[in-house]
Amino acid sequence: MITMLSRVLLAPIHAAQILTGAKSFRTNPILGSARLNRRGLHVWRVNTASALTEWRRRRLEHLVSAEDRRQLDEQGYVETRDFLSPEHFAELVREVTSVALPAKQFREGNAITRRVPLTPANLRHLPACRRLLALPEFQGRLRYVASFDVEPEVYIQTIFSQLDGPAADPQLDLHMDTFHPTMKAWLFLHDVPADEGPFTYVRGSASRTKRRLAWERRRSIEACDPAKAVGGAFRIRPDELPRLGLSEPTQFAVPGNTLVVGDTCGFHARGATVRPGIRIEIYAANRRNPFLPFVGLDLWSAPLLKRRKIALFWAALALWERLGLGRSQWRNGGQVRAGDPVLSEP
Repeated sequence: MITMLSRVLLAPIHAAQILTGAKSFRTNPILGSARLNRRGLHVWRVNTASALTEWRRRRLEHLVSAEDRRQLDEQGYVETRDFLSPEHFAELVREVTSVALPAKQFREGNAITRRVPLTPANLRHLPACRRLLALPEFQGRLRYVASFDVEPEVYIQTIFSQLDGPAADPQLDLHMDTFHPTMKAWLFLHDVPADEGPFTYVRGSASRTKRRLAWERRRSIEACDPAKAVGGAFRIRPDELPRLGLSEPTQFAVPGNTLVVGDTCGFHARGATVRPGIRIEIYAANRRNPFLPFVGLDLWSAPLLKRRKIALFWAALALWERLGLGRSQWRNGGQVRAGDPVLSEP
């Protein structure tokens, strides 16, 4: 009786989430309805979000070159080597590996991801990072791929792979982040060897072809089965790629100072590593409501809130935990420099 009443009371919220980035097939009975997804609900959301993304990107074409647009259309990502001048890049590497700043970290299987957000407070100690964030070539690529002319989230990120632990890193599986186009970016600060967990992406997999849409429809119906407990970040096996007309994944075993900006509704993963490794990068992300019909109007881009979103979000999570209302995956990582060893487990 209580469950039925809660469903009735929450029905307007669940219905409204159709026009948001909500992707959980478990917590929303409308998105998780096998009957509705057989009739095309999930595919409609995919197609509508993709069409609006293309509409917004056309209004942001002036931010990038024709070559950048071609790469994104054909590959699903934009790759730029020697992105920064040698002097700027050397200063950036020296800076992020020598300045100790407060970090957060979380564990996934046998990997730990540690992040330092580039907040106004942290940027006071990071002049080379400030220069990076001010570069039109950096902001333009991030905003165009995201399809929103708003402030992205940017961090100093260190990934520790092949740590002790019983579980494998789930990021090694090819997956899409969500049903709609979204942006993630990596400026690699050191050379990335092929056998030390390089970023991996399936070229062309961000395009919504007929085969891809048919695959999405099948997966959306399967995800409605409570026994399978599948979320909205669908996984795909490598042997399924040829059926969708896709090639083998590309591994970004690239030199330092390479910038990769990807649409992570395409299939991607963290590459396998044969030994414990550390990867240091400037990492950025932007995921807004894909059904918004405009490119700006972002509260977090306002002067008083600019680059403070993550700090405020982490503070809210800490308060939530102190009140006994839940436990955040983000744990204190200490006052550290990028590349410093993990001092304590999350």
